[in-house]
Amino acid sequence: MALPLTKNQEVRLEISSAAFEGKAVARHEGLVVFVHGAVPGDVVSARITKLKRSYAEAVLERIESPSPIRTPARCLHFGVCGGCKWQHVRYESQLQFKHGHVVDAFQRIGGFPSPEVLPIIGSSEEYFYRNKMEFSFSGRRWLASAPEPAGEAAQGSPAAGLYLGFHAPQRYDKVIDLEECHLQSERTIRIVQFVREFGRRNSLPVYTSEDHSGYLRFLVVRETKRTAQVMVNLVTLTDRPDVMESFAREIVSAFPYITTVVNTINSRKAQVAFGDVERVLHGDGTIVEELGGCRFVISAGSFFQTNTLQAERLFEVARSFAGLTGSEVVYDLYSGTGAIAIALARYATMVLGIEAAQSAIDDAQRNASLNGVDNCRFVAGDLKDRLTRDTEWKRTVPAPDVIVIDPPRSGMHPKVVEEIKALRAPRIVYVSCNPTTQARDVKGLCETEYRLDALQPVDLFPHTFHVENVALLTLR
Repeated sequence: MALPLTKNQEVRLEISSAAFEGKAVARHEGLVVFVHGAVPGDVVSARITKLKRSYAEAVLERIESPSPIRTPARCLHFGVCGGCKWQHVRYESQLQFKHGHVVDAFQRIGGFPSPEVLPIIGSSEEYFYRNKMEFSFSGRRWLASAPEPAGEAAQGSPAAGLYLGFHAPQRYDKVIDLEECHLQSERTIRIVQFVREFGRRNSLPVYTSEDHSGYLRFLVVRETKRTAQVMVNLVTLTDRPDVMESFAREIVSAFPYITTVVNTINSRKAQVAFGDVERVLHGDGTIVEELGGCRFVISAGSFFQTNTLQAERLFEVARSFAGLTGSEVVYDLYSGTGAIAIALARYATMVLGIEAAQSAIDDAQRNASLNGVDNCRFVAGDLKDRLTRDTEWKRTVPAPDVIVIDPPRSGMHPKVVEEIKALRAPRIVYVSCNPTTQARDVKGLCETEYRLDALQPVDLFPHTFHVENVALLTLR
């Protein structure tokens, strides 16, 4: 049967809803069309860019009739930068979409016909809420060849030089030379501008993966919300002490509020903003943040929730769902640097954290000591192995009354799901940054042993399609 559309065809569409990953949804003669840059309620002209038997994708050409929930985007890079895909949508509507995504995931993937989804908890800060931003260096700049309609990725050409910013969507060889960003504080952009100028002034070569050469790779800026501390971490391919000493001296002179400066050396081909060697150039290489009445030491390689104020609300939901009275044993699986474990420790008899990364375990132990918490124990190792083979720790730890789970976006390994069921803890609190994999895992947990009692979405990332969600499961 012939499809009702052809590639590059321009078609008039009424946008009906928002799909996960920030795509707007329309239908044309029964075929689903995902429209980049549109907003539910828009009537648009869109050009078809991809055509499959079950769906099509299109980019916005013109807005014929704007949606009442459409709002002007605040950032000049909107529509080219892939970060804030919903900045042109009123925040109240963003929250409705995210709540709907949780409902949809648990109905469609989890198989729960009427999940109990509580009203989403919105962010008190819509802008400048992040405490960490990562910027990439490139010798090639993404340049718009012509004014682009909102939401369409700009077509561009490279320009040789030194540029610092974000990668354009699906383009890992060029960056948008950043002039502003509304995710971290405004002073972060001033730091970005300084670092870019320092690199140009000193003719520092930019790393290229083509021949694994160059020097500058990433800039990472971390700042605390409660204690006003700032870390600048410059990630380079090689160790050049002369350059870094000059860099630290100049940037601290320009911005006296910078608490610590670190040079991370990543000599591997992997394009990641961490490495095997960290040189502390100013301060002690860490910053300290307060969250939920606890203090946490954050090093250059530490994981920490990127929205401090909303993380406090997320942890409050986890504690409420856990129903702690002071007598419970809690297992915190995928415990990271111990933030949830330490936050719950004052309400429990004991908390056991299991985490794969030894560096995170080291941070967790340090954070527990910093807060005078002596009823937390942390075990290093892959969770699948720690629950199935390397289980000597179980001899000295009581069975759990509550299990808290906070896995990566990919969710849990099927064997981990089965082993968690075998522990038969009366309550499970599952914290997730990906409701789709969470719904899949919760379905597995509820097949035989557990019942899904409640879901609580929490928005940690305004203007993006991401949403955190907390699920409460109880033993049948």
